[in-house]
Amino acid sequence: MSKEIKIALLMAASLFMDVMDGTIVTTALPKMAQTFNVSAATASLLVSTYMIAVAVFIPLSGWLAQRYGKKNIWLWAVVLFTLSSFGSAVAPNFTVLLIMRIVQGIAGAMMTPTARLMVLEKTPADQLLKMISYLVWPSLMAPAVAPVIGGMFVTYFTWHWIFLINLPIGLLAFLIGVRLLPRDDQQQPRPFDVRGFVELALASMALLTGAEMLARTGVVVWYGLIMVVIGIVLGVNVYQHLRRSEHPLFSVATMKVPTFRVSQTGGTLFQVTIASLPYVLTVLLQTVFGWSAARAGWYVIFIFIGNIGIKPFTNPIIRRLGFRGALIASFLMLILSSFGLALVRPHTTAIAIMFLALVSGVGRSLAFTSYNGLQFTDVAPMHRNGANTLTAVTQSLGQGLGISLITVIIHIFRHGMTLQGAYAWGFVVLGIFAIVPMIEVMLLPKNAGEAAIN
Repeated sequence: MSKEIKIALLMAASLFMDVMDGTIVTTALPKMAQTFNVSAATASLLVSTYMIAVAVFIPLSGWLAQRYGKKNIWLWAVVLFTLSSFGSAVAPNFTVLLIMRIVQGIAGAMMTPTARLMVLEKTPADQLLKMISYLVWPSLMAPAVAPVIGGMFVTYFTWHWIFLINLPIGLLAFLIGVRLLPRDDQQQPRPFDVRGFVELALASMALLTGAEMLARTGVVVWYGLIMVVIGIVLGVNVYQHLRRSEHPLFSVATMKVPTFRVSQTGGTLFQVTIASLPYVLTVLLQTVFGWSAARAGWYVIFIFIGNIGIKPFTNPIIRRLGFRGALIASFLMLILSSFGLALVRPHTTAIAIMFLALVSGVGRSLAFTSYNGLQFTDVAPMHRNGANTLTAVTQSLGQGLGISLITVIIHIFRHGMTLQGAYAWGFVVLGIFAIVPMIEVMLLPKNAGEAAIN
């Protein structure tokens, strides 16, 4: 095994730890609320504050990596993430736990983009698909296995173990990273774009906070809508600033590259879908069907089985169909499985639910690998730092907005139908979400990204 592949696997392990921690907490929220005697709405802050911290501090990652070195930033991020995981497990009260979650989010924001950059920055175009295949599995596996692992911990042990599980992973990753990762090349650091950072931080906070408010009920919904509008306005403003600034926080020039642009537009909507579907299925099985967290998790795990089962064949499929053909095929699977899950009822056979979850997992895996392989094929190595940071920002916002957005949609449907009907239409909407990026991909040339597959 080459050193490059070992580094890619190490980075993938750190990505898995980060992505899983962002989702596994959801299954433990009721127990946490009970432990600290807080409301369910208050307990949900453990998820939203983590997502906001990640979104706010991700834009710093590219500048810090250039200023202090990718290896140093990644090592310190792993240490901080591991220590904050331990702090979360032993937190004496809810306030301390919330602070530890914010620290975890900051550490994850530094760790994730830096890990991707270390693997992709100097990889030749014809090797991108191969190296991407090592990096995408955490984002595919973690959201699917998190409900299973979280459900088992909550059902058979205590919620503290959802944090303690990070300790051996973090320690091992740090020790290997110290010896395996090469020294950073000396680079001339660019000036820090204070305006860009502040504006982007405010835009991210407004969007995610507003989406969280919209997912609730009462007068807070109107405040949420105002926050979302403010976030969109700030987002447009900061994009114009980054485009015109002589020393931007990160470059957005790569948005002119069609293969990269579709990964940021339709790819972000795809992130919303893949973040939402496992969550909606888990809540449906527990809330509507009345199943335990552990039982529901064993059905949702078939998404993970689909992810992993197709993984050895994704690269051959992409080489056979091209990026465009592979993406269209994956979106068709996502659409059909989402519409199929809309028809699931308590009396539906177990094999049918498992099959639909499996097909969804296959589609997710193929689309995720295709998008990640396509986006950097036409981006020059010198511009990959900025492109990587922008990708991290849009993916974080897509995943962070996904659960809140689908919750809002289900709440809207809930006013005119039963809870089961509302969840059914929620799945229909997720299927429609997959249609939009599919149309966008269909407009690409048939040979889009061919440099990475020839």
